[in-house]
This record gives sequence, structure tokens and C-alpha cells, in this order.
Amino acid sequence: MSEVLKYEDIKDWDAATIDSKVSELRKNLFSLNMKKTTVGLDTPHVLKVIKKNIARLLTAKSMKVK
Repeated sequence: MSEVLKYEDIKDWDAATIDSKVSELRKNLFSLNMKKTTVGLDTPHVLKVIKKNIARLLTAKSMKVK
């Protein structure tokens, strides 16, 4: 499903790549939340992994600005 992103892997990405990945993950998170509400999920831990990945990406992006 969704793998855990490591900071070491994403620290060299540019801002556009990070933004596109965050957008993709947010769409995926939204669809999984809708699926969870309607029919349920087999692997609910994926929601937590996606949220943490989004946070890692946004943190890496903010670290590049400094």
C-alpha cells in the first residue's frame, strides 16, 4: 500500500516534487477516509502512515526554505 518515507530519501527533492507528492497523498487520504466511512478498511493503519508521510514531506520542504 503506502510505504513509510524516510527523511534521508526526501531531503534532496525539490519543492515542486514535494508539492506533487503531498497532493497525491492528500487525495489518497481523502479516498481512504471515504472508504473507511462507507465500507470499512482492511488495513486502517495506512491512514496513520499517510498522515505521517505528509508531515515528513512538509517538514522537509520547510527545512529547505531556511
